[in-house]
Amino acid sequence: MKRFTVVFIILAIFIALAIFSPETAERSSTALWDYFKEMALIMPPVFLLMGFMEVWLPKQNVQKWLGKESGFKGGVLSLILGTLPTGPLYVAFPMTASLLRKGASIANMVLFLGSWAALKIPQLLVEIKFLGLPFTLLRFSLTLAALIAIGLIMELILKHDKKKEWMNSDLEQVTAKQKMAMKG
Repeated sequence: MKRFTVVFIILAIFIALAIFSPETAERSSTALWDYFKEMALIMPPVFLLMGFMEVWLPKQNVQKWLGKESGFKGGVLSLILGTLPTGPLYVAFPMTASLLRKGASIANMVLFLGSWAALKIPQLLVEIKFLGLPFTLLRFSLTLAALIAIGLIMELILKHDKKKEWMNSDLEQVTAKQKMAMKG
């Protein structure tokens, strides 16, 4: 029951809106329906992509290309991978989690997520058109510098986190428990 507390609160708010402000409730339900349709179209391909990544992308390759030892090349690859997509940012989160579990460095994943959010090529082209090349180059440079700094700081802070529960997936925990049960 505790897991659904937030859902019940949102439902209560929506019911109150329907009673006291029907117009707002109608706009809210329209926005909710539009968001649901967007998610229903985007998430199945994302789940397929995640499954393919889990199976076809070996851990040693992720560690080599995006891990702590990848250095400058890993950062450039993270930047390139983050600037190419045109999808919404929430698509990048499960990909990032999977890459982290396979050994990608935190700094590279911050660069990947940040470039996905703020440095996408289509976005840059529109920005150049409306704001000009000098503005876009300056913003790009400052954003990239900030992302690198944030990534390095997060790497320093989180490498001392001994538990790293946020990096373990339920699947890995279940698999580990099954292995222990077979040994015992």
